Amino acid sequence: MSDHRGARLVLDALPPAKTLIADRGYDSTPFRDALQARGIEPCIPSSRSRKIPYSYDKVLYRQRHKVENLFAKLKDWRRIATRYDRCAHTFFSSICIAATVIFWL
Repeated sequence: MSDHRGARLVLDALPPAKTLIADRGYDSTPFRDALQARGIEPCIPSSRSRKIPYSYDKVLYRQRHKVENLFAKLKDWRRIATRYDRCAHTFFSSICIAATVIFWL
């Protein structure tokens, strides 16, 4: 299943937001229309196959890179990548500790 189809399935679970930042995998007209129907502005670059590309905020889209880097660094921690903790409370605590260490290093 493509990314935009899976994202449409969880669209109702999204918290209220002004903008959704996503990569090219989420570029589809029905997904964009569903976001705009909920009052969410899509910040999604158009796929290369689109003849008339949609405009998007390039400065805001660059901020997505920082979030991607955080997830990449969190996955370096084996305990988090394999989810050793069964309890969600303990797992979230591990993420907080790892994020703190990553921030200070």
